[in-house]
Amino acid sequence: METLKNTAFIDTLLPFIVIVFIIGTGVVFLYQHFQKNLYVHKLKQETLKNAHQYDLLRSNIEAQETERKRIAQDLHDELGAVLSIIRMNMVMLEQNKKPQQDIIKELQNLRQLSETAIATIRSISHRLMPPQLESFGLVKTLEAVCRQVSNAGGVNIILNISPTLPGLSWTVNLGLYRIIMELINNTIKHSGATQITIDIHSENQHVLCEYNDNGIGLAGNDISKGLGFKSIDGRINILNGTFKAGTSQTCGFYASIAIPIEH
Repeated sequence: METLKNTAFIDTLLPFIVIVFIIGTGVVFLYQHFQKNLYVHKLKQETLKNAHQYDLLRSNIEAQETERKRIAQDLHDELGAVLSIIRMNMVMLEQNKKPQQDIIKELQNLRQLSETAIATIRSISHRLMPPQLESFGLVKTLEAVCRQVSNAGGVNIILNISPTLPGLSWTVNLGLYRIIMELINNTIKHSGATQITIDIHSENQHVLCEYNDNGIGLAGNDISKGLGFKSIDGRINILNGTFKAGTSQTCGFYASIAIPIEH
C-alpha cells in the first residue's frame, strides 16, 4: 500500500519536475541569448566608435595636409617669385657697370621687393597663428573679425559674448577661434546668408557657442561631407567637446558647440 502511494506521488510530482526543468532550461537559454545579443551590440558599438575615431583621425590628417599644401603654394607663388626677382636684380647689379643714379634706382626697386617679401611672410604667419589672439584674447579678436566682415558688406555678424565668460586656456581659445572662423568662411562661401549670429557663454564648466545664419542651410541636413566640417569635428574631438549642426526650422544653418573649460 505504501509502495502504491509513493508511486502515485512520484507520478504526480514528475510532470512538475519536467515543467520546472523545461522552464529552467528556457531561462538559461534566454539568458545566454540575451548575453549573446548584448555582446554583439557592444561589439557593434565598439566597431562604430573605432570607425568614427578613425574617420576623425583621417579627416584631421587630410585637413593638415590640405593646410600644408596651401601654405607651400603660398610660399611658392608669393614669396618664391619675389625672392627670385630680387636674386635676378642682384645678379644684374653684380654683372653690369651702370651709372650711380641707375644703381640707386635698382637698389630702391630691391628695397620695395624686399618689403613685399616681408609683408608676404607676415601674412602667411598670421594665417598660421593669429597674433591678435595671443595679444588681445579671444573676445577682442572675434570682435575685430566680425567688425571687418560686417564692414566689408554682404554679411552682417551679430556677436554676443557673455561678460561673465571665464578665462580660457590657449588651446581652447585657439580651437574655438579656428572653429568659428571655419563656420564664418563656410557661410560666406556657400550659404548665401546676409546675417550671422554668434552667442558665446559658459554653463556647467563648459564654454558654449551657438552659431546661426539665415542662409539656405545644409543640403539634406548632412554635415558629413566637406573637409571643413570634418576639420571642425576633429578639433572638437581633440578638445573633448561636442558639435551639433544642421538646418534650423527657419531654414538657415545652425551649429551648437560645447567645450570643457578645463581642457
